[in-house]
Amino acid sequence: MQQDATAPGYVRRLGAWSAAMMVVGGVIGGGIFVNPSTVAQRTHSGVDLLALWIVGGLLTLAGALCFAELGARRPQAGGSYVYLREAFGSLPAFLFGWTMLLVNYSGSIAAVGMIFARYTCVAVGLPETLVKPIGVGAIVLLGGINAFGIRAGALVQNLFTVLKLLAVAILVVIGLAWAGNGHLGAAFVGDPAQAALPRWALAGALLPVLFSYGGFAYVNNIAGEIREPARNLPRALGLGMLLVLGCYVLVNIAYMSALGHAGLAASDTPAADVMARVFGDNGRRLIAAGIAISTFGYCNIAMIGSARVFQVMGADGVFFRSVARLHPRWHVPNRALAVVAAWAVLLTLSGTYNQLLDYSTVGDWLGYAAAVATLFWYRHTHAGNASAYRTPLYPLTPLLFIATVMVIVAILVITRPVSVGIGLLIIAAGVPVFVLWRRWFSR
Repeated sequence: MQQDATAPGYVRRLGAWSAAMMVVGGVIGGGIFVNPSTVAQRTHSGVDLLALWIVGGLLTLAGALCFAELGARRPQAGGSYVYLREAFGSLPAFLFGWTMLLVNYSGSIAAVGMIFARYTCVAVGLPETLVKPIGVGAIVLLGGINAFGIRAGALVQNLFTVLKLLAVAILVVIGLAWAGNGHLGAAFVGDPAQAALPRWALAGALLPVLFSYGGFAYVNNIAGEIREPARNLPRALGLGMLLVLGCYVLVNIAYMSALGHAGLAASDTPAADVMARVFGDNGRRLIAAGIAISTFGYCNIAMIGSARVFQVMGADGVFFRSVARLHPRWHVPNRALAVVAAWAVLLTLSGTYNQLLDYSTVGDWLGYAAAVATLFWYRHTHAGNASAYRTPLYPLTPLLFIATVMVIVAILVITRPVSVGIGLLIIAAGVPVFVLWRRWFSR
């Protein structure tokens, strides 16, 4: 699509701090408050558990460092969609965008928005009948806030990410200093109840760990609005992921200090159980407020990032052309924001988002791997154009990340064959849609 030279474009208004908060906000959602119990159930001891959280963080950091170079090479809106389009062509890029629109982005906003609503009701004592209206209201509110410019969205993100980190810090202090019952040393010795677990079960334990580290690539979608992206985007990804890794390790140490390895494995709500040891029911409400804050921040960055992808797709003529327009004053894709919010609200009201997210997991991780694979194309095709930032230990770093994704996909094929099959069918359904769209709408 030929761009109008007089049309408004994106404005670079975000610095390294705001970009780093986008990274942290996109990664830390609700997983760290729940997933550690699943990891504990699949590990022998606290040593195994902490090793997995560190290894998972380093593996994800490898992918983030690759995305840092991709963002430095193509500092524009669209992220993975742009990299796939340039390296592999329009169809793979469309299939990525198709899956993100239909399921991943809007579905995750709907699902996490409902988590926000549930924990909000717990925190302030509201009836469960208000969960769905609050979830819908949160989505509409975030769409409205972000329609007033990237600074408005970044302000919300910075505020809620700081509050999220404060909630994590409170949980760590409570777990280590006040709720601890001397379980930490025993947790590292080993859990007799888990002694029969085969060592290969650790691979299954790595899955929820890696899922908890996902979401770092949202910041690449807004690279067109980051100042000095060749410098600030790699800083944001590197520092943001290291901060997340540190938070996750400390939270798990706090859990084991308060509950022990066996207690963590037996708990469905470890964060609430830790807080309840000190503050009783008020502690549960306090951590519920922290989880609500964390999930609200995630929904915000998911909405910001996804709208930029669909705006670029509209500009390419593979989505509604009207979605490509930016607001002349606020320089945001307000129509794309409306599409994302509307679809997320429909998924919320229909209650189908959890099933869709389960189906789309394989497509989500394959999208990460495909985007990282484009780094080889950029290095080969643009060998004479050195990026201001270059991924360390190339080509080992991207190969390590791609291998990690292949392990994830293999585990998913074994453990969730039906969901993986349906997920692949959703991706494949995008092929005829792409052909028909190009034939009927791209004239």
